[in-house]
Amino acid sequence: MYRTHNCGQLNIKHVGQKVILSGWVRKSRDLGGMTFVDLRDRYGITQLVFNMEKDAGLCGEARKLGREFVIRVTGEVAERSNKNPRLPTGDIEILVEELEVLNSSLVPPFTIEDETDGGDELRMKYRYLDLRRDVVRKNLELRHRMAFEIRKYLSEQGFLDVETPVLIKSTPEGARDFVVPSRMNPGEFYALPQSPQTFKQLLMVAGLDKYFQIVKCFRDEDLRADRQPEFTQIDCEMSFVERDDLLDVFEGLARHLFRTIMGMEIEGAFPKMSYTEAMSRYGNDKPDLRFGMEISELSDLVKGKGFQVFDAATYVGGICAKGCAVYSRKQLDALTEWVRRPQLGMKGLLYVKYNEDGSLRSSVDKFYGEQELKQWSELLGAGPGDLILILAGERELTLKALGELRLEMGNRLEMRDPEIFKPLWVVDFPLLEWNAESKRFTAMHHPFTSPYEEDLELFRTDPGKVRAKAYDLVINGVEIGGGSIRIHDEEMQKQMFDNLGFTEEEARKQFGFLMSAFRYGAPPHGGIAFGFDRWVALFAGIESIRDAIAFPKNNSGRDVMIDTPSTISDEQLEELSLKVLNQSSE
Repeated sequence: MYRTHNCGQLNIKHVGQKVILSGWVRKSRDLGGMTFVDLRDRYGITQLVFNMEKDAGLCGEARKLGREFVIRVTGEVAERSNKNPRLPTGDIEILVEELEVLNSSLVPPFTIEDETDGGDELRMKYRYLDLRRDVVRKNLELRHRMAFEIRKYLSEQGFLDVETPVLIKSTPEGARDFVVPSRMNPGEFYALPQSPQTFKQLLMVAGLDKYFQIVKCFRDEDLRADRQPEFTQIDCEMSFVERDDLLDVFEGLARHLFRTIMGMEIEGAFPKMSYTEAMSRYGNDKPDLRFGMEISELSDLVKGKGFQVFDAATYVGGICAKGCAVYSRKQLDALTEWVRRPQLGMKGLLYVKYNEDGSLRSSVDKFYGEQELKQWSELLGAGPGDLILILAGERELTLKALGELRLEMGNRLEMRDPEIFKPLWVVDFPLLEWNAESKRFTAMHHPFTSPYEEDLELFRTDPGKVRAKAYDLVINGVEIGGGSIRIHDEEMQKQMFDNLGFTEEEARKQFGFLMSAFRYGAPPHGGIAFGFDRWVALFAGIESIRDAIAFPKNNSGRDVMIDTPSTISDEQLEELSLKVLNQSSE
């Protein structure tokens, strides 16, 4: 027997019992006639005691143990004289009578503790060691509990868990596909699914009514903290629903997870905010509602006063940072450099200080008097002690920059409390967005999203103003999931493809199977997909989704642990009818 108990199980009630434990040596301490070893497994840490007076040979063996040795011990549970209240097992220790080394270990490349000395790349290279750390393992335990509760809730709501294919057809919309060559069909390729979108719609045509799947998806795109080339979605679809029917069901899912995982109730219905309102008030389509500092437009108040920066701009807007009138010139210069970064594209930052004595001072005093500055302050809700920050330029670019500046000030002022959760639904997205590079409209979500019927006339006159029956669930500035009511009518789907610049032949080649299915009685339907990795990361309070995934890739899309992607043999290439071009010679 390797163990009678695990390393997180024993407590004062077990004193006097003979037990067997197995695990890894976390650390050891030699104190003269005593040696103490912390034994760790997935469940916790238990202190072992080796006594030189009772068994000098055994104590000598214990002193040879290195970090991460795998051992088995037999001994008696005893009450500790110096208890450790930070450990569930901190009231007891094991007086070891037998020791067996099950496996030795090299010296680990980094310290396997919550506060490690290993950098990201090193920890990813030895991910199997990194996963021994409590802080990482707990994220996987959280992921497991969340998956269990998701399946439980959706099953109780009548959803069926249905698997869909991983080898599918490549389609031109969305991100770049990962493709897989077919040996049996030379020159032809499968694609890995970016989502099971068309399959879940076909399941609705098949009459399954309610579908879900916790499913792997793949996108060949540039990576960042909340992106991985392979990621996991909670993918869902329902028949015979309108938008609010669907939002009610999945707001229920969110509430269930907050209740069962986080132990909290979200008061009131999740607010709904239109895309247009989110952009004008917060500068992005995933607003963080944990703090105010909303954006206000100043264009009408500031134009026509001879200040060229404002007069030449299509949009002037600002935010009010409460209590920041004390900012020094050095701090304001640092903020100015921050907004000038290429990612934001702003030429500069203007400010108004509302001093505690009621006076107003700005970087544009030459053009605007105190009465005008007071008008700005009233619009932005500024008072004594506050700082107004103003940006000007092209409307969309400036709004996005103000949105980023708002979040940055929220961070600097510690207003984004990770213990507070503010969910909302962002609704009524534009159906289409203009792609300047290809000079055509593309689907903001995907080409199966239904427009509002009252906007159909705009397809001919102003396609960019057509609203979609689309929605995102946003929590604390993070887009947790998104979906839409789908097109279920063949003629409307043809019109959508036409607006996206598809020829009839292209549409038939790419999506003919779906169009054909619509001819056999497709019900009204809609769905949503949640980023499971993002949701776990949000509940875990971590910035990157990497530590919510057992074996993630780095920012170059590489798995540095198993060293992939990698080359394949000439024989494999020949079997697949492939030839690798030497890119450097071209």
